[in-house]
Amino acid sequence: MAEHPSSRERMLAALECREADYVPCCFSAFQALRHRCKDQFEYVDRQLEMGLDAAVNISTPPVRHDSRVTTREWREDDPDQPYPILHKVYDTPAGQLRTAVNKSEDWQSGDHVPFFDDYLIPRSRKFLVTPDDNLDALRYLLAAPTDDDIAALRQSARRAKEWAARRGLLVTGDVGMGGDAACWLCGLQELMMLTLDNPDFVRQVLAIIEEWNVRRMAPVLEQGVDVFIRRGWYETADFWAPPQYREFILPSLRREAELVHQAGARFGYIMSCASMPLLDMMMDAGVDVLLGVDPAQDRTMDFRVLKQKAVGRMCLWGGVCGYLTVECGTPDDVRKQVRDAISILAPGGGLILAPVTNIREDNERVWANVEAMIEAWQSLRDYPVDATAIMNWSSGRFPPDG
Repeated sequence: MAEHPSSRERMLAALECREADYVPCCFSAFQALRHRCKDQFEYVDRQLEMGLDAAVNISTPPVRHDSRVTTREWREDDPDQPYPILHKVYDTPAGQLRTAVNKSEDWQSGDHVPFFDDYLIPRSRKFLVTPDDNLDALRYLLAAPTDDDIAALRQSARRAKEWAARRGLLVTGDVGMGGDAACWLCGLQELMMLTLDNPDFVRQVLAIIEEWNVRRMAPVLEQGVDVFIRRGWYETADFWAPPQYREFILPSLRREAELVHQAGARFGYIMSCASMPLLDMMMDAGVDVLLGVDPAQDRTMDFRVLKQKAVGRMCLWGGVCGYLTVECGTPDDVRKQVRDAISILAPGGGLILAPVTNIREDNERVWANVEAMIEAWQSLRDYPVDATAIMNWSSGRFPPDG
């Protein structure tokens, strides 16, 4: 390690579970700041001014339907129903797919029904894809990137990489998906029941999604990113019991990790709750970094067990709860979580400190807590990181008080 490593070198050391000059702190998402900035470059510069490490992101191409797909949408106002009903039909060369959702008071898309959206899961009256539907029609809704998409990606990636290189910053690519997309399309509870009642259908849906996802990953990986990230918010043990995860999620995770590694990148996986029961499978699949290590919202989280399992094998990105602690807590709450994360997860290398998974609220309390987090990190980040400290856990001598 150089005497004064760049932020990228520091981040890579953590991602490879090596010791850096100090524990990096890189917010994986910081919406409160992003909304104050005109573009990604100002957003990253503002983070650097705050003393943080930062990453420059290259996004996957946009979600596209086949050019032959047409859609129809309409609203139904039924006085006997608590909410207006929004209908949408996709006409494809292989037939129709239909969906209908309740337009609740907090619906954010007007009279439009988006293709992928978290709001669909609790409000859908009829999910887009069911065992009664023709899955060939789904293939037309998950089209490969166009030549224009790839050309635009290459142009924006070239600029982002050159800009990152001048500042010595990590470059990330996102976002792959598997189970999350299946839950948007089929419904979360519905999909979980189908793993028992109709597992062949679930396997077919996931295979179609994986084929589409790999076609979107490829042009991003061609740009030479340092880390490619897959989202797994709906792939947790809260939904998929470990045997289901092993059968339905793990195979694609392993194949995608291999593709990322063949491209010379690291494979990141976002999961902010109920990750502990799945850790061994993740690491066996080739996950290099788990994003979303949350000490407050994840009821399964045990930092000591997590570190003992992951040390030398998988980097941990997180350590502080973004919502309950940074957005809703006090500066003392923030300082305690920073101290716990660094003292338990940093020894031996492999920690990137961050609030999990986002800071959205933009108010005085949040900014005071962000400042407290940065100050606590800067005062503690040089904590000695050595294997002896890890071994001391079993005798209760770690972490230190104070």
